[in-house]
Amino acid sequence: QVQLVESGGGLVQAGGSLRLSCAASGSIASINFMGWYRQAPGKQRELVAQMTVAGSAYYADSVKGRFTISRDNAKNTMYLQMNRLKPEDAAVYYCNSDLTLNGATWSRNYWGQGTQVTVSS
Repeated sequence: QVQLVESGGGLVQAGGSLRLSCAASGSIASINFMGWYRQAPGKQRELVAQMTVAGSAYYADSVKGRFTISRDNAKNTMYLQMNRLKPEDAAVYYCNSDLTLNGATWSRNYWGQGTQVTVSS
């Protein structure tokens, strides 16, 4: 069984910073990519940032220059440093990963339970 556990969400004033973490645990053979999605009330879930095992990063235009995704491959942990937060960044942030379990042939996609980010104006 695989678990993706997020932490680091909370309430912050506009212009402030938060750092989210996502730790993957279980019988994991390899992780292809890890990423962060977010979903605000009444809106669709959207990709915020994603990083491959090789270190290539993708950012949504709305967060470029403010958010930084990073990974610690040895710990199967991913981070999202969020700076200069705006009220429109408020959402539930979900960790997502495509990974292969030990003994498995194919990779599967997994989700964390989400962590709330609230930005006050």
